[in-house]
Amino acid sequence: MIPSKRLDYSAIIDRPPLKLPGGARMVVWPVINVEVWDINRAMPRQVLPPPTGVTRLPDFAHWAWHEYGMRVGFWRMKEALDGLGIKASLFTNARVCQDYRRVAEAARDAGWEFVGHSYDQQPIHVEPDQRAMIKRTVKVIKDFTGKAPVGWLGPGLTETLYTPDYLAEAGIKYIADWLIDDEPCEIRTAHGPVVAMPYSVELNDIPMMMVQHHAAAEFVSRCMDQFERLYEESRTRAKVMAIAVHPYISGVPHRIKHFETVLERLRKQKGVVFWTGEQILDWYWKSRGSSKIRKS
Repeated sequence: MIPSKRLDYSAIIDRPPLKLPGGARMVVWPVINVEVWDINRAMPRQVLPPPTGVTRLPDFAHWAWHEYGMRVGFWRMKEALDGLGIKASLFTNARVCQDYRRVAEAARDAGWEFVGHSYDQQPIHVEPDQRAMIKRTVKVIKDFTGKAPVGWLGPGLTETLYTPDYLAEAGIKYIADWLIDDEPCEIRTAHGPVVAMPYSVELNDIPMMMVQHHAAAEFVSRCMDQFERLYEESRTRAKVMAIAVHPYISGVPHRIKHFETVLERLRKQKGVVFWTGEQILDWYWKSRGSSKIRKS
């Protein structure tokens, strides 16, 4: 199905407002993206223009750029989250559980949510059998954590027109690829509804730092601008604010303080809760009075 067949148009002003429990007004959803960049392939992205403008393989420079994030940057970010008592959603290639077991163990032991992010980092479109890849991803994460993931994000937010059906078939309950709303909403699949979660590409360090080339302090400015408006609107209806970062970008020494600053400021706000995607999902179903609330 094309996207317009998967969901009906709905103006936010026409919907009854969602309410959070316990007097909360707004959810902050922290997302840490961890990936495997296979040295045998072209790297998912580049920060250095290749000599003569032609990328040669192996692209060791960009493999090493990413590797720094897994060896060092991730641990800076985790320290910041741990210090504030915040549990993140780990958007993870399943291969991280195998190739970077120390990282995956730390996230699992800290009680973070594991969200499927393909088996490894390449576009969904090039997968020879995406249905099998999705099932493999779910199995690897379940075997490692003891629990199947309920959420999914495609590498680079990539999907084909069939991906939501394959995801629902594999037991995925929410996806973050559909950046269509401030609130969770349902999309149709061949295997029942799946929730499109309010993820973000603009509060994401890839476009902000690597594509738009902003100075590091832009992270604080943009996150707080987003928060201030959503917080004001949350007086009458609940809002969700996702913040997505990557260890090789936000975990470096010249950016980590800005990540820490945003977390510290938001943590002090009244009526703001930090939830994982799974917590947002369960709240949404309960708010809608749905019988589809996950039991496992």
